[in-house]
Amino acid sequence: MLFFKFPFSENVYTTDENSPGNFVSFFSFDNLEQLDFKGKIKEADFMEFSRMMSSADLQLNEAKYFAEESQTEYEAKLRKVIDFIKENSLSKLVISRIKILKSDSQTPDLATTFQNLTESYPNAFAYVFVKEGKCWIGAFSEVLGKFSKKTSRFETMSLAGTLPVNEFWSEKEREEQKPVSAYIKMVLENYSAHTEISETYDHISGNIKHLRTDFKAKIDQENLEKLISELHPTPAVCGIPKEFCKNAIENFEKYPRGLYAGYIQVETDDYIQYFVNLRCAEIRKSEVLIHVGGGITALSSTEKEWQETELKSEAILKNLAFYR
Repeated sequence: MLFFKFPFSENVYTTDENSPGNFVSFFSFDNLEQLDFKGKIKEADFMEFSRMMSSADLQLNEAKYFAEESQTEYEAKLRKVIDFIKENSLSKLVISRIKILKSDSQTPDLATTFQNLTESYPNAFAYVFVKEGKCWIGAFSEVLGKFSKKTSRFETMSLAGTLPVNEFWSEKEREEQKPVSAYIKMVLENYSAHTEISETYDHISGNIKHLRTDFKAKIDQENLEKLISELHPTPAVCGIPKEFCKNAIENFEKYPRGLYAGYIQVETDDYIQYFVNLRCAEIRKSEVLIHVGGGITALSSTEKEWQETELKSEAILKNLAFYR
């Protein structure tokens, strides 16, 4: 059972499992897990959506009961990460944590939470699904790729650096975004003779903003899957060099990322789109696991990095609803 909304659209969609059609697929960060929702994409009936979501909690897996990292523990870990970055001359390494909300006496209202997210983030791809006891929900605006079947034009973006909307960019945020843009440019040049690159500008997402650069290139559709495999995970959710940083993430992070920082593939008649799965949470019977992270550089302040993850967690927290 899957419901989702495209950026800048008011329509909610689902998949018709009784009809042939393209999959909507969720890929984990490490690419070891893939969840497919089969069937033709169709507009969802609102009453059906609300009814199905209201009973979904009965099918959720049991809680994991992780011990959440405290601010002191997280900052201590980040100090080790910063030392590691300096020792290995890394431009950045993306580290995440899980914020845990216990809900033993309350049941999450998935339909209302999803509606709240779509209203708070109209420019985001938003989704909620329940499948095989797993339930995830999220809303985010980072595009890994968008391919037009008609024109063969491929679009992607470099989105990195995070601040509250009323603060000014520092060298740390600009240095964090640069390797993401450089990496995307390098990959695209292997598939296209010419790449259009925009100026870097502010991308507003609720209470925070990011630095964004857009990329456009013409590619052959037969190369699309290979291109996506090279782009993912981008330095915005991992680091450079990719495999070295993925191994470092496994060593530093306390919890498995699962679908967090993975991507979602949606194919329609005209486009194949890929969305990075950020600002998301896994919902279980008696807890909500909110995944948040940030790009760490040699210039990072551990306290500011903690505050950044707290800010990012509000995307879910402020929109989370429970049955009364």
